[in-house]
Amino acid sequence: MKINRLALCGNWILERFPLAKVWEEHMTHYYAPKNFNFWYFFGSLALLVLVNQFVTGILLTMNYKPDAKLAFDSVEYIMRDVHWGWLVRYMHSTGASAFFIVIYLHMFRGLMYGSFKQPRELIWIFGMLLFVALMAEAFMGYLLPWGQMSYWGAQVIISLFSAIPVIGDDLSLWVRGDYVVSDATLNRFFAFHVISVPLVLVMLVFLHIVALHEVGSNNPDGIEIKKYKDANGIPLDGIPFHPYYTVKDVVGVAVFLVFFATVIFYMPEMGGYFLEHANFIPADPMKTPEHIAPVWYFTPFYAILRAIPDKFAGVIGMGGAIVVLFLLPWLDRNPVKSIRYRSGIYKKALLLLVISFIGLGYLGTQPATPELTLIARFLTAIYFGFFLLMPIYTRWEKTKPVPTRVTEVHSLEEQLHSLEEQLPALLEEITELKPKATSEISDPAFRSSFFRRRPNPEGIFNVMTRLGKKIKASLD
Repeated sequence: MKINRLALCGNWILERFPLAKVWEEHMTHYYAPKNFNFWYFFGSLALLVLVNQFVTGILLTMNYKPDAKLAFDSVEYIMRDVHWGWLVRYMHSTGASAFFIVIYLHMFRGLMYGSFKQPRELIWIFGMLLFVALMAEAFMGYLLPWGQMSYWGAQVIISLFSAIPVIGDDLSLWVRGDYVVSDATLNRFFAFHVISVPLVLVMLVFLHIVALHEVGSNNPDGIEIKKYKDANGIPLDGIPFHPYYTVKDVVGVAVFLVFFATVIFYMPEMGGYFLEHANFIPADPMKTPEHIAPVWYFTPFYAILRAIPDKFAGVIGMGGAIVVLFLLPWLDRNPVKSIRYRSGIYKKALLLLVISFIGLGYLGTQPATPELTLIARFLTAIYFGFFLLMPIYTRWEKTKPVPTRVTEVHSLEEQLHSLEEQLPALLEEITELKPKATSEISDPAFRSSFFRRRPNPEGIFNVMTRLGKKIKASLD
């Protein structure tokens, strides 16, 4: 009788390590709501980008020199001489921006569907701690290329610590390790970026996922699926996370990788937003750049800092913009979770928050002029107003009746079939036939009516008007 040694080895491991139990509890026997939509891709995408950052970061450290005299040259060496070094570096730099895009969308989904409310307050707190740790990781990694913007950006941000009364000067000196940003600063930032903060990130990701699987995932209806179970204790509105959502997440990953690869291969600098032009110049302590600005994912908070005239008050405002997110589970007094069943007050407030955040992000990249500073103050007031006035306006809401079970979800095939039926009529409306002029076309293959179609401004206007009315109706 042939002995299957591989099976025996696997059984030996399973007897000593609960791998099968962990897989069942968190994958095959973890029941997630069956009405997840597009917005629920971003949690798994965040995990994917985190792995990308770890792997590419390890590869970069193999050739990077954390030395003020060698750091910039070592990055150039990676880009020019290391085999595929340019690809690894661009994957890491693009991954940093992709991480924040995914995280911001993940947080926005939480605001839409009330994923921060009872019983998920701890999940939200762990998520916000992850966000803060990610900001620290990105800031410390930003100094490592030792370019002009890296150097002066760190100089400006670290100097903000000196605004704190009593301990400010000593704290900023401790962070720098010197009286100016120098080799000591680069070395300690490298240690934090490569070792300390990643360990914190891994721990918080673990706690975030464990807390999520303990209370269960939220859903677009904001209904607790654990309330209704069958005789076997399985939620009636739940399906196993594996294989149903793992397969679905593979589709989301594929689409994400198309955009990710497009940026890496065609526009890794993204017009100076992902990699600033000044950062391709070696750091020069004797020459200050004309306009110092952080990377785009910090600019909303940087704009809040600049909008407040007093330095210490600006630091308080910038920190408060992050701290107030931690308080969100206790600021929202409305028992309804999902935006689907909340009133127009909350929908309009959330829309204003998004507009203010994007506006502040743009203003943070621009030079501070009196006019732009005034706009930044107005948008800052809107940003804080959304949170600080929430205990008041969420009490005024007249919500819609919340169903007891999750609403019907159309399959992907049904949605595609509906789109297929509507597409010909939509194309007819937004295009028009140009008068036939065969003399202009020499090749008979191009004499089809398809090639004589031109955009129809009136049709496009009508389609956009209908879309605007639908969006307005959803806010009412």
